[in-house]
Amino acid sequence: MTEKELYKRALKDWGKEPQMMQVIEEMAELTKEILKNINRKKENIAELVEETADVEIMLGQLKCCYGIEQKVADYKAEKIKMIAKRLEDFEKGNK
Repeated sequence: MTEKELYKRALKDWGKEPQMMQVIEEMAELTKEILKNINRKKENIAELVEETADVEIMLGQLKCCYGIEQKVADYKAEKIKMIAKRLEDFEKGNK
Protein backbone atom coordinates (compact mmCIF):
# COMPACT_ATOMS: atom_id res chain seq x y z
CA MET A 1 0.00 0.00 0.00
CA THR A 2 1.39 3.41 -0.95
CA GLU A 3 1.40 6.36 1.41
CA LYS A 4 -1.29 8.08 -0.66
CA GLU A 5 -3.50 4.99 -0.50
CA LEU A 6 -2.99 4.87 3.25
CA TYR A 7 -3.89 8.56 3.58
CA LYS A 8 -7.07 8.05 1.54
CA ARG A 9 -7.99 5.09 3.71
CA ALA A 10 -7.43 7.07 6.91
CA LEU A 11 -9.56 9.93 5.59
CA LYS A 12 -12.32 7.53 4.53
CA ASP A 13 -12.36 5.54 7.76
CA TRP A 14 -11.74 8.29 10.29
CA GLY A 15 -13.20 11.27 8.43
CA LYS A 16 -11.87 14.53 7.05
CA GLU A 17 -12.58 16.74 10.04
CA PRO A 18 -11.04 14.48 12.71
CA GLN A 19 -7.95 13.97 10.57
CA MET A 20 -7.56 17.70 9.93
CA MET A 21 -7.85 18.27 13.69
CA GLN A 22 -5.10 15.67 14.09
CA VAL A 23 -2.91 17.72 11.71
CA ILE A 24 -3.30 20.68 14.06
CA GLU A 25 -2.55 18.57 17.12
CA GLU A 26 0.63 17.11 15.62
CA MET A 27 1.87 20.55 14.54
CA ALA A 28 1.29 21.83 18.08
CA GLU A 29 3.27 18.92 19.52
CA LEU A 30 6.17 19.66 17.17
CA THR A 31 6.01 23.34 18.09
CA LYS A 32 6.17 22.40 21.78
CA GLU A 33 9.28 20.25 21.25
CA ILE A 34 11.02 22.96 19.21
CA LEU A 35 10.33 25.47 21.98
CA LYS A 36 11.69 23.08 24.60
CA ASN A 37 14.84 22.65 22.54
CA ILE A 38 15.41 26.37 22.05
CA ASN A 39 14.08 27.96 25.22
CA ARG A 40 15.06 25.31 27.73
CA LYS A 41 18.14 24.05 25.86
CA LYS A 42 16.64 20.58 26.19
CA GLU A 43 18.33 17.73 24.33
CA ASN A 44 15.15 16.27 22.85
CA ILE A 45 16.27 15.05 19.44
CA ALA A 46 14.25 11.81 19.72
CA GLU A 47 11.09 13.82 20.38
CA LEU A 48 11.86 16.20 17.52
CA VAL A 49 12.32 13.24 15.18
CA GLU A 50 9.05 11.64 16.32
CA GLU A 51 6.99 14.82 16.06
CA THR A 52 8.52 15.80 12.72
CA ALA A 53 7.59 12.38 11.30
CA ASP A 54 4.05 12.74 12.69
CA VAL A 55 3.68 16.19 11.12
CA GLU A 56 5.00 14.99 7.75
CA ILE A 57 2.50 12.12 7.76
CA MET A 58 -0.37 14.41 8.66
CA LEU A 59 0.67 16.97 6.04
CA GLY A 60 0.51 14.13 3.51
CA GLN A 61 -3.06 13.48 4.61
CA LEU A 62 -3.89 17.20 4.41
CA LYS A 63 -2.58 17.42 0.83
CA CYS A 64 -4.48 14.26 -0.09
CA CYS A 65 -7.65 15.47 1.62
CA TYR A 66 -7.74 18.69 -0.40
CA GLY A 67 -6.19 17.28 -3.59
CA ILE A 68 -3.39 19.85 -3.51
CA GLU A 69 -0.31 17.65 -3.80
CA GLN A 70 0.87 19.08 -7.12
CA LYS A 71 0.01 22.67 -6.25
CA VAL A 72 2.04 22.38 -3.04
CA ALA A 73 4.96 20.79 -4.90
CA ASP A 74 4.91 23.55 -7.53
CA TYR A 75 4.70 26.33 -4.94
CA LYS A 76 7.43 24.72 -2.85
CA ALA A 77 9.74 24.54 -5.88
CA GLU A 78 9.24 28.27 -6.50
CA LYS A 79 9.83 29.09 -2.83
CA ILE A 80 13.06 27.06 -2.87
CA LYS A 81 14.26 29.13 -5.84
CA MET A 82 13.41 32.35 -3.98
CA ILE A 83 15.28 31.19 -0.87
CA ALA A 84 18.32 30.26 -2.96
CA LYS A 85 18.28 33.72 -4.56
CA ARG A 86 17.92 35.48 -1.20
CA LEU A 87 20.80 33.44 0.25
CA GLU A 88 22.97 34.26 -2.74
CA ASP A 89 22.21 37.99 -2.36
CA PHE A 90 22.80 37.82 1.41
CA GLU A 91 26.12 36.03 1.03
CA LYS A 92 27.30 38.51 -1.60
CA GLY A 93 26.46 41.36 0.77
CA ASN A 94 28.41 39.80 3.64
CA LYS A 95 31.72 39.39 1.82
